Amino acid sequence: MIDIVSHNRAAWDQQSSEGQSPWVRPVSASIIEAARQGNWSLILTPNKPVPAAWFGDLAGRDVLALASGGGQQAPVLAAAGAVVTSFDNSPVQLAKDRQVADRDNLEIRIELGDMADLSRFKDSSFDLIFHPVSNLYAQDIKPVWQECFRVLRPGGRLLAGFMNPSIFLFDLDNIEAGEPLRVAFALPYSDTEGLAEADLQTRIAANEGLEFSHTLTDQIGGQLAAGFQLTGFYEDGWDDASLALNRYMDSSMATLAIKPLGNTRFPPQAAQS
Repeated sequence: MIDIVSHNRAAWDQQSSEGQSPWVRPVSASIIEAARQGNWSLILTPNKPVPAAWFGDLAGRDVLALASGGGQQAPVLAAAGAVVTSFDNSPVQLAKDRQVADRDNLEIRIELGDMADLSRFKDSSFDLIFHPVSNLYAQDIKPVWQECFRVLRPGGRLLAGFMNPSIFLFDLDNIEAGEPLRVAFALPYSDTEGLAEADLQTRIAANEGLEFSHTLTDQIGGQLAAGFQLTGFYEDGWDDASLALNRYMDSSMATLAIKPLGNTRFPPQAAQS
């Protein structure tokens, strides 16, 4: 049995240490200074900036940057005036948040853990959760949404990005190698079940992250079942060099979800079924 959380922690530590991915490069001091002056933007998905209205007034607000380490989003949110907790599965990614915080005199609380387990936080601890594309590394995302709902205050906001599940239909390695586009996998997809055993072991030996697609029922319906009201949505593409499917479809999407006022616990179980 593969310990997915531990494996993906090591995989992201390695990826962050190598420094090649755009998601592991800390922002510059000039970006932090601009954020202090009110000039900033963030992405939940590869390219499109999140609409400013989604954030509301961040001054003094308690914000959880969930699975969002790497010295990027959490420091910008802190510079914009929020009281930020950065929660991530990768110590190396968290160290980059700390690096930027120390460099630019920011206060950021650093927490290591699994995005599906926020049990260290009390109910109604945060005003906003910023959760960029990352839940493809979680086997089950329903607990992620349930925990987000629990730790948000009534009226709190969940800003989430995630992959379009349809991209997992295709063998992306073959497409990038120039082979024809073809459906290769059933959905919902998981590396642990969709790959041939030899390919899975090769991926594990190379310390590559293990990925899982999730249905829209779990991505969007899961937020609704947890008790959220969805009030914003957009799709976003990548670029052809990063994802060969980009010329055919948008690869990701983002949602704005609100915890209704007066809601302090999960909805009745019947409402979640």
